[in-house]
Parts: sequence; structure tokens; C-alpha cells
Amino acid sequence: MPDLKTYFIRTYGCQMNELDTEIMAGQLQKRGLLPSLDEETADVLIFNTCSIRDLAERKVMGKLGQIGRAGKKNAIIGVTGCMAMAKRESLFRKFPHLDFVVGTNNITDLGTVLDEVLYTNRQVYKTDDRFEENLDYLLAKRDSKIKAHVSIIRGCDKFCTYCVVPYTRGSEVSRPAMSILEECKMLVDQGYKEITLLGQNVNSYGKDKPEWNCLFHDLLSKLDAIPGMERIRFMTSHPIDITLELMQAIRDLPSLCEFVHFPIQAGSSRILKKMHRIYTKEQYFEKVALLRQTVPNVSLGTDIIVGFPTETDAEFQETYDALKELRFSVAFLFAYSPRKGTPAMRWKDDIPEEVKQERLQKLIDLQTEIGNEERLQMLGQTVEVLVEGFNRDGGQLKGRTRCWKKALFPGDASLIGTLQQVKIHSYTHQTLIGETVESHNLLTVG
Repeated sequence: MPDLKTYFIRTYGCQMNELDTEIMAGQLQKRGLLPSLDEETADVLIFNTCSIRDLAERKVMGKLGQIGRAGKKNAIIGVTGCMAMAKRESLFRKFPHLDFVVGTNNITDLGTVLDEVLYTNRQVYKTDDRFEENLDYLLAKRDSKIKAHVSIIRGCDKFCTYCVVPYTRGSEVSRPAMSILEECKMLVDQGYKEITLLGQNVNSYGKDKPEWNCLFHDLLSKLDAIPGMERIRFMTSHPIDITLELMQAIRDLPSLCEFVHFPIQAGSSRILKKMHRIYTKEQYFEKVALLRQTVPNVSLGTDIIVGFPTETDAEFQETYDALKELRFSVAFLFAYSPRKGTPAMRWKDDIPEEVKQERLQKLIDLQTEIGNEERLQMLGQTVEVLVEGFNRDGGQLKGRTRCWKKALFPGDASLIGTLQQVKIHSYTHQTLIGETVESHNLLTVG
């Protein structure tokens, strides 16, 4: 049996995948393996995959095909994540050099799967449809010492017609509050300054366990009470489950950042119904108005899909007008691409690609304009920034504001991992430029 000494994990997709990678890395290190900086020399090579976008899938398929054509079989090769669930046995047929496939609900079985591959020399797959809450989250090996992702709920029960997540990650399963609190206390004790709570729909937390009597806003109150807790973020939110109690928690809990990722997806109620988003445009606007009334300084993020089957020019215009009126601080904008296994695959993808791209570019241009206007309004303001490190050229420190905006400013390494008050004097692209209040005061005095 080969002696496994090193591993390499390539991660695609969302923050949940990044956290799953950290948990798998923890399991492998507990087994005695060390991380490799080079996938060519690793004894275990894992592709932790995403199926949400066609491009992410094509990247993985291309990489696996490249390895197969090279004919070099120096490592145990595995696929984990959403592609493992969506494609399962077909991955083995297409890539005979693949050794194992582990689904999103089976990452605790990684060690057992490796043993089975080693002892039997056969291809192994584990892809359960439902997640069992048995992960040892405390094993996670994080690259950052400042910010951490913490899973609070896995799976999704919303079944949007364009989305594979309910099929690749299963139904919603909340993690016990005591387990979340234990991990977050440990992270705070280790010096982490910012914790992002993750879930396909964090707002649904606790609804599958009514006997706990702990919904999302209750959990946030418990986490805010942890001594030394500096910042809490969460994503992603489904608008239908954003409650007044959650809005009040954002307003009242000091550690909770005033940023909500609040995807609208489309501005047409007919398209929203076809997407099975469970709300109308009017209901969405009402939620936004209530949130902004409750938390006047809140910033919103969104996702929008253009070119969904049967979307007319007039319906796209509704989406454009919604983006213009609601003025999101952050917008992730996409052209629709069919995903195998979703209900939307039943419908003809009838919007020509050039029309999709034209609509997408119009939204990108509008969002760029909105972002520039927002940053212009921030000139002269002083904002709190969590210092994460130096920028790429090492000339300035970088970090994010409470409202998730990127910021650059001068300073030395002693400020990394601290919260600084930064006065904004300019911006470039999507980044604010400023200087710490202390530096500004020194310059003023001088």
C-alpha cells in the first residue's frame, strides 16, 4: 500500500466549498499528510468542485481530461463537491483514471474512501442525498488567521428552477447552536476578528428544528454575546426568509456588519414565478424598504440572472429599472446557462447568446455607474476597516469596511489583524483609498 505523504486540493465555487476544503485539509493533516504547493507532486489530488455555473464545470472537466491525456498516474485523484453529486458514476466513465468521487454530504468519509481506494485499488464513490450533522468543524485548517467561515446550515429547500443546489447538497439541515458557539468561541480566542456564517440560506436556520427554539436572529444574539467577538457577517439570504427580527438584530447587535446579500435575481414578477423565487417584485421592494427603514446605514448585495427562458425585452427592462432604483452596493450579474438536472432544463433556452450578453453588459455598465456614485459620496467619510494584509505590490495595506467595500491605505505590518478608522480621500475602480485617522491627524498637525 502506497505511503501517502502530501495532498493538494484545488477549490472551485462558493465560500461553502472553501470551508469544505478547509475541513478536508484538516482530516488529511490529522491522518499525517502535509499540504503540497505543487499539484504535480502531491500524493493525493482533490478537485473540490462547483456546478452552479457552466464555466466552473468546464474548468474541472478540462483539467481532468488534461491529466488523463498526460498519462501520468502519480497520485490518488478524487472529485468532491457539487459536481460529484450532479455527475456521480458518469465521472468514472468519462475519466477512468479517477480514483474516487465524494459528494457534498460525505466529506466526513474522506479517510474511509482513501483507505478503500488503497486496499482494493478500485474506484470508490460516496454520494448520499442527505447530510448528517456529524462534521468535526474544529479540524478545519484555515489559511487566514484573521477571517473565518463557519457553517451553520447546509442544503436548501427552495428549489429555484435554475439551481442545482437542492439536488447536489440536499435538504436543509441546521447545525446545533452549541456546536456553532463552541467553534466561534475557539476562533475568537485564537484571535480571529471576523466570522462569516455560511449556508445556502442562512435565514432558514433552525426552521427544520423547531424544538430548538432557536431561529437565525436568536443564534446571532448568542454569537454577539461572545466576549471579544468583533465582526459577524452572513451569506447567503433568501428574501422570503428575511424577518423583521433579523433586521432588528442587524441594527442592534454591535458585532453584526451592516451588509446583507439580498438576491433579487430578476425584476419581473412573471420571471420570478418561473424561477420559483416565491416572492413578487413588489414583495421584494417592500422587504428592502423595511430593511432600509430599520437599518438606515445598511448596504445591500444582490445576484441577478439575465436571459432566463422566455424573458422579454420589457421584462429585462424591469430588471434594469429595479437595479437602477434599488442601488445595490454589490451586484453579481450573470447570463443564464442551463444546468442539467434542474427544472429549467425542460424549457427551451430561447434567448440568443448575443442578446444575453447585450443585456448583461447593460447591467454591468449601470452597476459600475451606481458603484462610482456611491464611492464618490464616501469621499471625506471615516470608515472602520479590518486590515487583512498588504496589497499585491506590497505598497499599501488592504482590508474591508463593515459594508464589504475594499479599501487601501498606507501603514506597516503591525496593523494587520486590527480594526482601523480610515478616512477616505479617493477611489479607483471598486476600491476606496484613504489613510488611517491617526496618520491623517499627524499630517494635519505637521
